[in-house]
Amino acid sequence: MRVMGTLDAGLCEFSRAWLGDNAKFELTVAIEVSDTVTEAQSDSAVSAVSYTYRPTALGAPRHFILSDEGIDWVSGPVSGHVPYRQVRRLRMSFKPVSTQSHRFITELWGEGAPRLKIISTSWKSMFEQERQDRSYSVFIRELHRRVSESASPVRFERGTSPWIYWPGFAIFVAVALGVAGGAVQALHAGAYIGATFAGAFLALYLWQIENFLRRNRPGIYSPEALPKDVMPAP
Repeated sequence: MRVMGTLDAGLCEFSRAWLGDNAKFELTVAIEVSDTVTEAQSDSAVSAVSYTYRPTALGAPRHFILSDEGIDWVSGPVSGHVPYRQVRRLRMSFKPVSTQSHRFITELWGEGAPRLKIISTSWKSMFEQERQDRSYSVFIRELHRRVSESASPVRFERGTSPWIYWPGFAIFVAVALGVAGGAVQALHAGAYIGATFAGAFLALYLWQIENFLRRNRPGIYSPEALPKDVMPAP
């Protein structure tokens, strides 16, 4: 009887030891599996980059997502998808408005898709637009990287269309020369107040228009080196 009791006690100790080790093994496996799923989910989340802005005070926001295959966009009830390999042209420009003087736009043309406009500002209220410099820059840089990796024939343009820029530049020069000439004539006539007013107007005009023309000079750029003049400052 003592022998049987010893055997039973030994079996119980062995069972407890085996179950304890097995439980540790199952716990270890569960942790490893859980870590694997978490990493997979994290990788999937990182691969998608999104950007949202509101183009008008009362309109629906526009939402863009860079997926693995292309750019998905939603604007109110309308939505679409443009594969990276079907992107044919990108243009970056500086487009200030009365409610926001620091405003940038990236336009995208793709086969079988409407022109997409991605703007660095978003309407916050009826009278205010807020800057989204950081999120806009991150999105635009990632968009260029993915389009470039697709190896599709894409034209990367900067600034305003030459058909608009150069006539505007000629008008700018003509107006500046005219105001400067008027200021000189006012000085010769002794109209110092008028000359001062003309000089102040000329200085303001040159400062505002020169900044716009300098940033929007037409040209071609590389997707690996985005032009700083048409991007928010880091």
